[in-house]
Amino acid sequence: MSKFIQAKGYLLYLIDAKNRHGVHSPFVYKLLDEVIYDKTTYEEFAAIEELRAGLVNDNRSITITDLGAGSTVNTNKTRRVSDIAKNSAKPPKLAQLIFRLAKWLKAENILELGTSLGISSAYLAKACPNSTVYTVEGCPETAKAAYTNFEQLGLENIQLITGNFDDKLPDLLQKTERLDLVFIDGNHRKEPTISYFNQCLEKAYEDTIFIFDDIHWSQGMEEAWEAIKGNERVTITLDLFFIGIVFLRKEQVKEDFVIRF
Repeated sequence: MSKFIQAKGYLLYLIDAKNRHGVHSPFVYKLLDEVIYDKTTYEEFAAIEELRAGLVNDNRSITITDLGAGSTVNTNKTRRVSDIAKNSAKPPKLAQLIFRLAKWLKAENILELGTSLGISSAYLAKACPNSTVYTVEGCPETAKAAYTNFEQLGLENIQLITGNFDDKLPDLLQKTERLDLVFIDGNHRKEPTISYFNQCLEKAYEDTIFIFDDIHWSQGMEEAWEAIKGNERVTITLDLFFIGIVFLRKEQVKEDFVIRF
């Protein structure tokens, strides 16, 4: 998606977006108040952000195997770690929101599709130290760098799986009884995104949270987001522009919210 189209989409988002005072759902209001707009600096953040700072200044080059829609910033097969850290790793604001959502949910079984350098994986693992975080990365060299980062942070509750999502996800789901939180941050194409959601839905239950990255990244991703919102099991959705959050809570009236973040 061009920068012009993204800017136009973001402007439209700002026009439609509401804060907690424009929301009449008690569940969503409480979620905004206690989780999404929580500005607490948790002690777990410091080590991860120290690691990020080191990665941003890491001039090593690695060979990228891109199995998804690719990068809109750098299409070279060889990229510096610093560029990946700047352009692909989740920024602190979003990574820390994902941390808060996982912590609030007390998630035990977490799935992430798209590890990159492991920043968001680390936030998930730190949020729920008694959980297992399964994270899948398609690029072997990026996965290798992420593994080193997990070791540096002393994280032992992450299982890193390297390979194509299409190949690895079915086997992983077969071995998983249920999923509490699913973060889909890879491929960024319509059909695969919908497919991953539908597959994971088989292991989801009423309290499962789905988080989708870059829902306005392209027309295809916007169409995927609309399809997901229309799924009969989906009740509450939150569009924060850069990410979308999906709830399956049966007691909730079906509503879609555009939230200023």
